[in-house]
Amino acid sequence: MIIRRAITADAESVSRLIEQFAVDALMLRRSPDSVRLAIDDYVVAVALTGEIVGCGALKEYSPSVAEVAAIAVSPAAQGQGTGTAIVHAIEGLATKRGIYEVFALTLKPGFFSSMGYHRVDRARFPEKIRRDCLGCARRFACNEICFARSLPSRLAA
Repeated sequence: MIIRRAITADAESVSRLIEQFAVDALMLRRSPDSVRLAIDDYVVAVALTGEIVGCGALKEYSPSVAEVAAIAVSPAAQGQGTGTAIVHAIEGLATKRGIYEVFALTLKPGFFSSMGYHRVDRARFPEKIRRDCLGCARRFACNEICFARSLPSRLAA
């Protein structure tokens, strides 16, 4: 499997992959057009067959804070480190952009906890609440848990 930056031609596959989880209300839907508009923020996991089996995105809220978002791994590729590799690639993208604090809203707290993320109150990220949560259909019944992590700066390395 290869983890790489997404390209425009991946938008349909990324949208379909996310839809597998959106139908069960595990993720929010993302149309192919919305993926295309933000394609530079996506990474994908590609199987040896050429099929996209995982994806994720870096969603920037300020020059110093971004969300690790849209993490999806096809059921056939789960349990093989695909999700972890995607998150690491997104964190690398954040570091390249000068972002050293990332957060995630998740229904899988154990996954992010195992990667060094710590549970925090989502109110710590008012940018997220203003831009996304206020308009979300699930805002009054959201059961996602917020996790955050500080990334090492390049200067410290």
